[in-house]
Amino acid sequence: MTDQQARPAAAGERGASAATSSEGPRPHLAAPAFEVAGSRFTAGIYDAFLTLGEHRGMRATRRGLLAGARGRVLEIGAGTGLNLSHYPEAIDELVLGEPSAPMADRLEARRARLGRRAHIVAAPAEALPFGDGSFDTVVSTLVLCTVRDPDAALAEVRRVLRPGGRLLFCEHVRSDSPRLSRWQDRLADAWAAVADGCRCNRETLDTISSHMRITTVDRLIWRGMPHLVHPVIVGEAVV
Repeated sequence: MTDQQARPAAAGERGASAATSSEGPRPHLAAPAFEVAGSRFTAGIYDAFLTLGEHRGMRATRRGLLAGARGRVLEIGAGTGLNLSHYPEAIDELVLGEPSAPMADRLEARRARLGRRAHIVAAPAEALPFGDGSFDTVVSTLVLCTVRDPDAALAEVRRVLRPGGRLLFCEHVRSDSPRLSRWQDRLADAWAAVADGCRCNRETLDTISSHMRITTVDRLIWRGMPHLVHPVIVGEAVV
């Protein structure tokens, strides 16, 4: 289960259009068509499914990570908006990318409830509708496990970041434990089937480091969640 669900669509399918925005004109450029996973059922149970994990440490992890957001900020796969209350008030602008309409509806409801100024754009991580060097900070929390093409997503993140811009990431990953990693491999397809395409055994840190320079990384346990997604990396990478 992740903060974004999006997959490439078959030729001829219509791509997602920009979703709601709290103010002003929305960023908009043409992007390839995408089939977006993430049903109303998934959106409806998402916060409840993560509740114990949030209480047992993930909320504090989000808060600590997002304290480092600066300038113009883009969050990819913003989901239902569990990061929203943790962004510093001093950032210049907040853009929230979320390709799933049911997720975006809940994201907008949370944004309005919190009174947070932000643009919400229906943008999958693999095809961001923004110009090169548009952002100072990109945030990715529990997203890269689900995108169909993590390399494409990270190439897009690198493209939209300004020179010296930073990716703040919190992602669950393949375990360093031989025993747990074997179980992740065995159950990867079954987990993906029940968790909207989430891949529990991705080597996400290697993928990030192939696109930008890792400056800090910590390894944590996602307590309160199934063992398959316990291993988590939290850190920062720089263009």
